Amino acid sequence: MIKGGYNGKILRIDLSEGKTSSEPLPDETVLRKYVGNLGLGLWYLMKELPNGIDPLEPENPLIFMNGPLIGTRTPSPTNCTITTLNADTKFTAGRAHSHGWFGPYLGKAGWDGIIVTGASDKWVYLWIDDDKVEIRDAEKFLGKDTHEMEEVVKEDLGINKKLGAADGASVASIGPAGENLVAGATIMNDRNHGFCHSGVGQVMGSKKLKAIAVRGTGDIKVGDPEKLRSISKEWNKHAGKEGLYPIVGQGSHMKVDYEGVLELVGVSANNWLRNELPGFGKGWKNQKIQPRPCFRCPVACCYDIEMLEGRWKGYVASLSGGGENIEGAAAIMGAGASGDPGEALYLTDLFDRLGLETSTVGCAMAVAFEAYEKGLLTKEDTEGLELTWGNTDAIIELMRRYANKEGTFVKMLTEGPKVAAQRLGIPDAAVEVKGSGINLHDWRRAWGELLVQFISSGSGWHSLAADIWCPEADVGYPEKVGPLDPRQKGEQVARVTRLKFWEDCFGTCVFATWGIPGVLKFTTGALGAVVGWDDFSPEEALAVGHRVVTLERIINMRYGLTPEDDINVSPRMIEPAPADAGPAAGMSPAPYIEGWVRDYYEELGWHRRTGKPLRSTMQKLGLDEFIDLVWGRG
Repeated sequence: MIKGGYNGKILRIDLSEGKTSSEPLPDETVLRKYVGNLGLGLWYLMKELPNGIDPLEPENPLIFMNGPLIGTRTPSPTNCTITTLNADTKFTAGRAHSHGWFGPYLGKAGWDGIIVTGASDKWVYLWIDDDKVEIRDAEKFLGKDTHEMEEVVKEDLGINKKLGAADGASVASIGPAGENLVAGATIMNDRNHGFCHSGVGQVMGSKKLKAIAVRGTGDIKVGDPEKLRSISKEWNKHAGKEGLYPIVGQGSHMKVDYEGVLELVGVSANNWLRNELPGFGKGWKNQKIQPRPCFRCPVACCYDIEMLEGRWKGYVASLSGGGENIEGAAAIMGAGASGDPGEALYLTDLFDRLGLETSTVGCAMAVAFEAYEKGLLTKEDTEGLELTWGNTDAIIELMRRYANKEGTFVKMLTEGPKVAAQRLGIPDAAVEVKGSGINLHDWRRAWGELLVQFISSGSGWHSLAADIWCPEADVGYPEKVGPLDPRQKGEQVARVTRLKFWEDCFGTCVFATWGIPGVLKFTTGALGAVVGWDDFSPEEALAVGHRVVTLERIINMRYGLTPEDDINVSPRMIEPAPADAGPAAGMSPAPYIEGWVRDYYEELGWHRRTGKPLRSTMQKLGLDEFIDLVWGRG
């Protein structure tokens, strides 16, 4: 019996008809199998997604889904997840996670998720005010960037214009990139956050949906508040000392001038032709850093940073946690090493404002810079842009043209890095997975994480390994595995995948779980306390993770994914690492890729040759209904 966590209803929006409606969640059997967020989103996607459509057709659903721990007193209870057909790859299940205040306010408004279908004939935005839902005109907002949208939408609604959603309202919107349907378009929310993968901004733009604003004033019901309080206290205590909290908390990755990242994996410089960019990150810690914590989050990895010197003195960038976005906005094109600390940070903020995801777009733009360096492009070809490595002004202008789809040259880039490299005559130069950008560090120095990218759906942090950032004791890795040791990478990634996919299902941020010994005890205990499933065990949790990654595989195969898509990877990503790549210099993972992928399949109970989930695996995971779809009848 469900005692809390779930509100019990989904908001359905049919933009073709201009109608809104409420429908109940599926029954408890389904909820226990998929829980929420990515798991429940994929379950809906499997039901809702027709065969044979393009991601930008009205029939592709855009599904926002919460998990049952969102908005509770657990650490970082903020994860809202989008599932849809991936607009960047065009043939895999897309997913994107965002944090901040959007998910908690959606839950407090009484909704477990939103399913958007159809397409409006004019630009609109959605206003959710507890149980009151309106589709409102947004034609007057066209061309506004994502930061501007937060201001003008709140003004339009007549509510407090305080930014960052601390006033009880959250705005998620697309910028010019989503309006113009370019690859890598994002949905940004609450200034410092965004649904940043799978081309979700393209999908939202194709529906002529400019923004979703939500205000929630209710409470999330909890079955056993005292039990949850006790578990959360212990969970927070461990999280403060272990895992990712100490690395990224309170903007700490900025305060050490990026040195930890540079020591471990270097930097994704000059389209992966270099692994070092002298000066990158220097001076960042000397600027004014203001942490911007999410709803009930002790980590506060997001931050505003005011430049106190240089060309951008006085500019305030509103950035998210982690550094991958900075590498995709700057280093991949050789920027950020000029000695001006504001350079890379301004570029990253501008990407966010325009509604551009830095890896897909940054890697597409970097291909053009490499082609220019090789003499394959001239200034005339680029319509006046001098694409020399580190030319910040050229990056800014190219970025603006990309988001607005301006000019013949730019249109060669706006379908992502793989297509851009083909069009520019250097097909082996693209840093991409299945046509999409990757989670952008240079993983040639961490082969487990490199494999994570290859087996992904082109959706950012698809899974994790245990060889570079944190060990994962709960799945058999109490110590980190050698990042350049080729042995058992497939098995390692598969085991951590079960854990990561579980952690993508219940509603907290991965920074609250990543690398914490005993985390399964905390997450399952919290779920039991909130929902009432007191017998929900760590073993059942890992089975949820296994079930969800397997369902994702089934959806991907339904749209044409084959083992070759996992094995025949981008040549740039497996060529020998450059001389400045530290211990990886001159090394290549190329001889191991196929073996790793097939070991990964086998560890998950999928057919080693075809990658299809075995009948016995689907039966064990309760996916019997899909056996005929995967293997045919008989």
